Amino acid sequence: MNSAPTVPTPTPGERRSGPYDAFHSARARTDLTARLYAAAMGADYPAEVCASSSCDWPLLGLMTARLRMSPGQLLVDAGCGTGGIGLWLARALAVRLEGFDLSPVAVAQATDRRRHFLGDATAGASFRVAELEDTGLPDGCAHGIVCVNTLGRGVDKAAVVRELARLLAPGGRLVMTRSLRPSATPAWAEQACAAGLQIEHLDERPNEPTMWERLYRLWITHAEDLRRELGEDQAQSMLREAHQMLPTLSGRRAVLLTLHRPVTTPAAWDAAARMAGSGRRPGDRIATTGRAPQ
Repeated sequence: MNSAPTVPTPTPGERRSGPYDAFHSARARTDLTARLYAAAMGADYPAEVCASSSCDWPLLGLMTARLRMSPGQLLVDAGCGTGGIGLWLARALAVRLEGFDLSPVAVAQATDRRRHFLGDATAGASFRVAELEDTGLPDGCAHGIVCVNTLGRGVDKAAVVRELARLLAPGGRLVMTRSLRPSATPAWAEQACAAGLQIEHLDERPNEPTMWERLYRLWITHAEDLRRELGEDQAQSMLREAHQMLPTLSGRRAVLLTLHRPVTTPAAWDAAARMAGSGRRPGDRIATTGRAPQ
């Protein structure tokens, strides 16, 4: 008697990536989702990027300025999705790119998009499947990191900040979107300090909650279109998200947080100050240039 074929047990990563794989696969079959994002963002929608996030033209410009990277350095796109944000920034800044995402489907799509952004220079960008808390990348490899709309519910945010900080070379910057519910107290400063980073800039994004509200209402309004073009399962997933998230948007605070790894560590400042016989720490002026509001 023939035995039934053995079905491999999905790994935890494969189980977590399932909803994202389904979303990216469904979205690739139709431009409906992109059209709804464009309608929600209006003139701020960066069509070429086509990100499934709140990334708009103002955010792209702000990240470009905050990263302060030099040509040829390495940019890491953490939770890269289909790669549009990282590829756009890599082209704008003339830097190399390493992107990673939990979803193999998204990584495959990002890899396919390299030529559109970079032409024949696709060797300067690569994408891999990896976890935010365990990237597999070497210490100090990155001069800049972007992390857009990836720290949702169930993510150990402190662990992610520590892991991404590990990747930063001295002088490098981690630029990430963060959000808070009304009356919540941010832990950004504590998480940065524990990872050996300093808050350099905290930029408010007052229009972000309104964008999500418009998008979620568009999903609900176009429920039948979603079912027809994306399939019942994916449409139900999106509609469930819309109904769950809409009540949480009132009073939501959204920011772009720029964290900096100092070129000189505090311990080295102390040693240098003692050797010089001075109470002033070398680099004090630079270290306190950017201050986060308390």
